[in-house]
Amino acid sequence: MNSICVYCGSNMGKNPKSRAAAEQLGAELAKRNLTLVYGGANIGIMSVIANAVMANGGKVIGVMPQVLVEKEVLHKHLTELKIVDSMHQRKALMAELADGFIALPGGLGTLEELFEILTWAQLGLHQKPCALLNINGYYDALITFLNHAVTEQFVSPKHRALLLIDDNPSAIIDKLLEYKAPGLDRWINLVNT
Repeated sequence: MNSICVYCGSNMGKNPKSRAAAEQLGAELAKRNLTLVYGGANIGIMSVIANAVMANGGKVIGVMPQVLVEKEVLHKHLTELKIVDSMHQRKALMAELADGFIALPGGLGTLEELFEILTWAQLGLHQKPCALLNINGYYDALITFLNHAVTEQFVSPKHRALLLIDDNPSAIIDKLLEYKAPGLDRWINLVNT
């Protein structure tokens, strides 16, 4: 594993623990010589993790669509910056550049990115690890919901298990590094159609 894509908020959020976790994760990525791939902004938790990686001697690749260059306040001091034409291209390129994915606290965009990459894993489009860094219980309700979706048989236990979860930045990286992609059966068969 050479690079990890981090999905996170373009806002700072109200809990200082989110910022501290982003700083710890950034320092840990740099320490382990893992390149950060992220959305390229210089605001919110996005800026915190990018700055932490670089402050600790690590590499950062930002990917931003042209339409958001002005709105998200482009980070101008990254190791590498890629400007693309659309959000779809942004997410596809981030997925291509990354060997694993972690979601920090964030809003709708963070959730959308996480669920898209997790769905791609479910469909067998990639075999890269996907994880939640559940800082201060931020994702507790989401985890409860996903477990409920398994109980209700809308998500299989194998697919639920694709999402790694921890509340410790170092431990979540360990989980990504130790991940072995499961051999998943077809997620739907003719009986279900």
